[in-house]
Parts: sequence; structure tokens; C-alpha cells
Amino acid sequence: QVQPVESGGGSVQAGGSLRLSCAASGYPDSIVCMGWFRQAQGKEREGVAAIYRRDGRKSYADAVKGRFTISQDNVKNTLTLEMNSLEPEDTAMYYCAADYRASCMTRMLDPSPNAYRYWGQGTQVTVSS
Repeated sequence: QVQPVESGGGSVQAGGSLRLSCAASGYPDSIVCMGWFRQAQGKEREGVAAIYRRDGRKSYADAVKGRFTISQDNVKNTLTLEMNSLEPEDTAMYYCAADYRASCMTRMLDPSPNAYRYWGQGTQVTVSS
């Protein structure tokens, strides 16, 4: 059983930076996709960034391109999201997700519950203006 655990959330002023980390216990080599998703209060969950581990390809939501960077550390078995130039609109609960199915490549930023097999509990990011 893979259990993603997020950390690194917090409060920051607009223009600031935060780094989120996701440690996936039981992080087997079979995990093919890992991604970050977010859900703001009163809004639907949306995909933020994802990585296809087999070839390292990355996918970003338009809203975060150029500001957020997703990366993986295969030695430490962690997934990181570097968030720069944060905006109040980035305020949300951020979730890490992982999947072992090869088909995840076709739905890397799909936020629906069945798009990824494993989901973390989330970490809150709050950006004040």
C-alpha cells in the first residue's frame, strides 16, 4: 500500500515562495505517475503539476506555468513542488497523488478521484495579499 504524506504547507504573503514535499511510504518502483492537486474552498479540485516517472516528463496547469516546479528525488523517494511568485489565488489545500497504472500518462492532471490510485491527506497553503 502506497501512502503519500504531504508536508511544507503554510502561510505566506503574495510574491513569496513555499516548497511542498510528498513522501510516499511503500514507494515501489511500480509507481508511474505522481502529481500535485489543489482544492480551494468552495471550488472543485484541480490538477497543478504531475510527473511521469518513466521518462521524467512533466505537466503543469496553465495557471502555475513558470511559477511552480515539480521534481522527484528517487533516492529519498520524495516528490517536491517548488512554488514561487505565489498569488492569493493559489490558496488551497494541496494534495499529493500517486498511481502505478501505465495509463496515468493520459490523465496526469486529471483531478477526479479515480484518476490516481493513492491520495494524501493534504497540506494547506494560504497566500495573503
